[in-house]
Amino acid sequence: MAKHRIYTMSFASVYPHYVKKAEKKDRTKREVDEIIRWLTGYSQEEVEEHLEKGTDIETFFAEAQQLNPSRKKIKGVVCGVRVEDIEEPTMQEIRYMDKLIDELAKGKAMDKILRKNI
Repeated sequence: MAKHRIYTMSFASVYPHYVKKAEKKDRTKREVDEIIRWLTGYSQEEVEEHLEKGTDIETFFAEAQQLNPSRKKIKGVVCGVRVEDIEEPTMQEIRYMDKLIDELAKGKAMDKILRKNI
């Protein structure tokens, strides 16, 4: 079975869309970065390195050694699919990120987005 084309897209090509979506709703790039760091365990410097290198999305998630265990608390629908029901691990991680950015753009508080006290 062929890989989904999103796996080969560079993280750097998707990242500006996340930032634009957030900023359109009066949220910040800093908040987008915080979500990415929370989800992946990367430092800000590591995120920036991946952006500069043009790392593909599959590798971006594969190299994240400290994926946040609280990400499993993320529930809901992205692109018509329940994130908690996605069986392919990399696609689920991508959709977790999409869901978190959606929540940011909808005005949800950062503590809720980052699943604090849940």
